[in-house]
Amino acid sequence: MRVLMQRVREAAVSVLNELNGIDPTFEQRYMGPGLVLTVEAEPGDDEREAGRMAHRILTMRCFDGPNGRLSASIQDIDGEIMSIPQPLTGVERPATGRPRLTSRDTDADHALIMWIRLNEALRSGGIPVYEGRYGAHMQIGMVADGPMHLTLASDRRAQ
Repeated sequence: MRVLMQRVREAAVSVLNELNGIDPTFEQRYMGPGLVLTVEAEPGDDEREAGRMAHRILTMRCFDGPNGRLSASIQDIDGEIMSIPQPLTGVERPATGRPRLTSRDTDADHALIMWIRLNEALRSGGIPVYEGRYGAHMQIGMVADGPMHLTLASDRRAQ
């Protein structure tokens, strides 16, 4: 599992329909200070890995706290999380010149389940988690707080 973590002051997500208008079946999500996560599942991920990743996110000291810079976690600041699924993670460039988006996890059901499991594990830490929609075209707006973005990746060698 790979997660791009962006520290933000605020963020919003909407889902677009086939005509690139706002999809009325999706309630737009808004949040205050916290993290926007772009989540990419990988074929070997399981519930245990989702739990470990959630723990890393919840305990990462990436906010300024009373003890100085980068001394507080998302839990310490009572922040919020916006979780955006990233099923397409690479670009192939065939001879035709038209790029083709690809995924590391070719099993869409597995990738969706791992994203859901990560979100459940994050919520169990007492943090509000707002979600995008898996497989949808989304507009994501945010006011970054930093620059502060980190990429967290599973360490399969530790298993």
